[in-house]
Amino acid sequence: MTLPIERARSKRPVTWLTIIGVLMLPVVIGGILVAALYNPTDRLDALNAAIVNDDEPVTIDDQLVPLGRQLTAGLVEGAGDDTSNLTWTISNADDAASGLADGTYAAVVTIPENFSAAATSTAPGGTPERATIEVTTPPDSLVVDDAITAQVTQTATSVLGEQLSSTYLENVFLGFTDLGTQLGTAADGAAQLADGAQQAADGAAELPGGASQLASGATELATGADSLGSGLDTIADGTSASASGAGQLADGLRDAAAGVDNQDLVAAAQATSTYADSAATETAALAASVGDLAQTLGGLQAQCATSGASAEFCASLGGDAVTAATSAGTASGYATPTADGIAQLTSQSSAGLLTAAGKTDELAAGLSQLADGTAQSADGARALGSGASQLSDGADQLSSGSATLATGVQSLADGTDDLATGLRTASQSVPSYTDAEAQSLASVVADPVAAEGSGDSLFGASAVPLLATLALWFGGLGTFVALQAVSRRALTSRAPSALLALRGFAPAAALGALQGVLVAVVVQLAASYDVGQWFTFAGLCVGAGIAFAAVNQALVAVLGGAGRWISALIGVLAVATGVVSTVPGVLSEVAGLMPTSPAYNGMVAALTAADGVGAAVVGLAVWAVLAFAATTIAVARRRTTSVRALLRSAPAGA
Repeated sequence: MTLPIERARSKRPVTWLTIIGVLMLPVVIGGILVAALYNPTDRLDALNAAIVNDDEPVTIDDQLVPLGRQLTAGLVEGAGDDTSNLTWTISNADDAASGLADGTYAAVVTIPENFSAAATSTAPGGTPERATIEVTTPPDSLVVDDAITAQVTQTATSVLGEQLSSTYLENVFLGFTDLGTQLGTAADGAAQLADGAQQAADGAAELPGGASQLASGATELATGADSLGSGLDTIADGTSASASGAGQLADGLRDAAAGVDNQDLVAAAQATSTYADSAATETAALAASVGDLAQTLGGLQAQCATSGASAEFCASLGGDAVTAATSAGTASGYATPTADGIAQLTSQSSAGLLTAAGKTDELAAGLSQLADGTAQSADGARALGSGASQLSDGADQLSSGSATLATGVQSLADGTDDLATGLRTASQSVPSYTDAEAQSLASVVADPVAAEGSGDSLFGASAVPLLATLALWFGGLGTFVALQAVSRRALTSRAPSALLALRGFAPAAALGALQGVLVAVVVQLAASYDVGQWFTFAGLCVGAGIAFAAVNQALVAVLGGAGRWISALIGVLAVATGVVSTVPGVLSEVAGLMPTSPAYNGMVAALTAADGVGAAVVGLAVWAVLAFAATTIAVARRRTTSVRALLRSAPAGA
């Protein structure tokens, strides 16, 4: 079945199959684009990637730290609550390289040998080093594959880095608490030190007076030691003379011993022993006679007292008789042992004198030693005097130095007190955290800024409006690839140019409206928008389909085939400026002037909280009106021609 619609570049009639093909073109384009690009992160498991873990774990505080394994686990498990993740294969370097070359793997993540060592290098005593991993993709990887792989690995490394930073900061904050405690202890110690230093300063202040007294005493000691040395010299001289006298005395005693031990005297004593015995007998008889005489005199003494004689005469008369009797008895007793006594006396006296002579020699030797020791003591006393003089000088210097010391110790005491005050202030200024507070604060400081509301999807909210705009634009282009923009009967028709233009626009507008509805349905099937959002979006799709039909008709009507080329260029420019915001400013300005701009902005406003739906409707209406006016002008121009053109179109017969 044919339709009364002219086909472009052909006189064959337009069929319903042509209309369906034109109608379905944007649906097919939009469906393919949405199906291929909508939310690619939901299908990350289609990407195969390999992990090569060459990391060597390190040991910290006797605990094994295998950060390479932790990162591998983080990559395999994924981050957060998102269940979508790449299909990871834990491999080795050779397998990963071959898999990357033959297309088995879309990416290879290599964890180097020093990963754990570098990641933990922030520990005290280490040299800080950034831990890195290597992400390798094949040179023929698709456009977004690299971005997806980079996003996944960056997320995993960021989470691991946040954990490491959180642990490090937690230790730092707990270290603040320990530091505050230690500063408090140090402040207490400094206060005690300040007290001790003040006591030392007080003692040091008294030290100069004591040192002066020491100097005076040392001076007196030096004077006394000099006098002692002189006296000891005198004693040494006297002792030496005594030693000489003792030697002479010993010689005299030995001579006396020789004189006492006289054998002639002993022989004479023995010779007179016989005479002594006779004398003893006679002496005994004499003693008896004297005794009798004494008794007689005693009687006379008693009678004398009565005779009237003087008392002195009577006393002398009796006393003399008693004395005479006693002497006679004594003589009788001593007469016999005299010879024996003389013999013992000579021998014992000689031995005693010889013993005394030996002791006197020892005395002489001791006195000589005493004289030498006394002389040495005298030298020592003089040395003591010299040392005491030096001590006196040193004590004077000590007195001067003690004054300086007292000043310094006082300064030390003042400084220590200031130190204690400063440490106390520092201890109170250093924050203190419990374990829970340190952990909470560390988690915030490790990741201080969080962006809420910004999704991590590679298919943003503007992707659907962009794809819908492209589908409808190329749908409008496809319409006038199949349909005639300006009727071939425009030259011969009597209808007004506007009506002729409307005849070409009406079927294209109807197709554009239907294309808009179908594209909106496809999008809804993929995205499931709210009813209100979808109706607004669908209305804009219908308006965009109609406006794009008018613009494409005008391009073809005015420029012919070049118009179709320009239409395709507009579609490419819409894609280029709608994917990323880093395009050159000139392209962005040109894109803002294109008919696709109000359609795109309006659809974004319909699906998001942005404003611009009304402006988009006005913009599409303006483009439609201007395009229809341009088509009308093109139709009017087509209705004028020259005779030569008529002859070329219908040459005369021969």
